[in-house]
Amino acid sequence: MLSHMRAIIRRLTRHRSTRFTSEGVHFLLFTLAVCVAALNTGNNLFYLLLAMLLSMIVISGIAAEYSLRRLEFHRHLPDLLFVDEPATATLVVKNGKSWLPSFSLRLFDVHEEADLDRGLIVPQLLPGSSRILSYPLLATRRGLLRLDGVRVATSFPFGLFIKKAYYPVEGIAHVCPAITALADDLVSDLLVAGQEQTSHRRGYGSDLYNIRLYHAGDDSRNIHWATTARTAKLMVRETEADNQRRAVIQLSLLAPDSHDKLFEEAVVFTASLVNHLALRGYQLKLVAGPARSSFGQGEPHLLALMRILALCERRAPGAETRTEEQLPVEQEEAESGTVIVVRPWREGALSGTEAPTIFIDADTFAGSPHVS
Repeated sequence: MLSHMRAIIRRLTRHRSTRFTSEGVHFLLFTLAVCVAALNTGNNLFYLLLAMLLSMIVISGIAAEYSLRRLEFHRHLPDLLFVDEPATATLVVKNGKSWLPSFSLRLFDVHEEADLDRGLIVPQLLPGSSRILSYPLLATRRGLLRLDGVRVATSFPFGLFIKKAYYPVEGIAHVCPAITALADDLVSDLLVAGQEQTSHRRGYGSDLYNIRLYHAGDDSRNIHWATTARTAKLMVRETEADNQRRAVIQLSLLAPDSHDKLFEEAVVFTASLVNHLALRGYQLKLVAGPARSSFGQGEPHLLALMRILALCERRAPGAETRTEEQLPVEQEEAESGTVIVVRPWREGALSGTEAPTIFIDADTFAGSPHVS
């Protein structure tokens, strides 16, 4: 019964609430004392003072209410956030009233019914005007960050009480795992075992593969003029096929509850590996449970992979379900080079692939030994 009543009061006070300040409590006690003195003595001066004090309370409520009315908010969050990496969020507040200004506004982000103080204060907002406020935003947990709205508070005009109003302004951002540096020896082992070493052959691309003598029928655009001038022989350059630098990275989502911390470390390691290979010009494909990307490279593709890692969730192992990550790798993936499997739980291995596979277990990244 008591919890039900609290829930009803919470719903009623979500959009509007009023709380007396310490000064307001003292003012109220003084008003009660004047009221008692006026009733006991019948002195007209006490009644006049009491009327003035009560009018100040009424004026405070009306002025505060009008300061909080007809405000408009627009929020802008970065598309992607990274854990423990500061970012900048922007909040635009506009006074939609035609002739009344708003005073002494303090703004709070509302997240899971909790008010987050960002230190945003607007001393005065004239009618029809707007204000752009920027503030640092720091996410401490991977996943989907959802801000429900904005709560506005004011103690205008006399500071007797704080009146708050709630405005639903939704903001959503993906919080990606932190990117850490990888140990040089680990990266070297991956590159030696990977496609970069085993599939080095010429093709259509941008990286230099070889310089040789010109043959009849060669494209004149491939003539290497610097070498031609140095050797006095017509030389052409051959490029390495771009599709050689490919990697399929698979993150196993299977792990028991006791491996929750190891799973988060595996996600951080996977994000760091994806970022490292993307900076080296690899075409990457990421498989994380049911989420599968296509091969691609460049910053937009890297951000898409980070979104997948931001939203992936650990799955408890069970024989009754057969998830997508238990399926074998497709043939086109097997032909494209090495598959790198990151698994926080050894029983969560992928099988059935004919591609050269590198397994990275918890022994590699547990306790963050991969950070150089």
